[in-house]
Amino acid sequence: QVQLVESGGGSVQAGGSLRLSCEASGETYSTYCMGWIRLAPGKEREGVATILSYGSTSDATSDAYADSVKGRFTISKDNAKNTLYLQMNSLKAEDTAMYYCAADPGRWYCSDRILTKIFRYWGQGTQVTVSS
Repeated sequence: QVQLVESGGGSVQAGGSLRLSCEASGETYSTYCMGWIRLAPGKEREGVATILSYGSTSDATSDAYADSVKGRFTISKDNAKNTLYLQMNSLKAEDTAMYYCAADPGRWYCSDRILTKIFRYWGQGTQVTVSS
């Protein structure tokens, strides 16, 4: 079992920045496929970004992003702190959503999960509101 707890959401004006955090506990986390998925009112869930580490002690990672956030958002993880991050810059009103952290022990097709959104473990979400 893996427990995920998100934090860092809030309200910000368009053009501003926020950094979301997701603290993981439970089973081995460092080699999991991790991701951020968001859900806006009246819309379907949207995969935002995924990240996969190559080994528990390696700094090598592979990340992927939705086209809507590419160049503005950055996903990263600190294995020593068991924490996943999402740095969000140049925020737009359309980024307003509940943001969920997700994790899966399956390492294959991690970047594809932006589309499939198939993860075994999910957090409770943190709200991000961007005013224009």
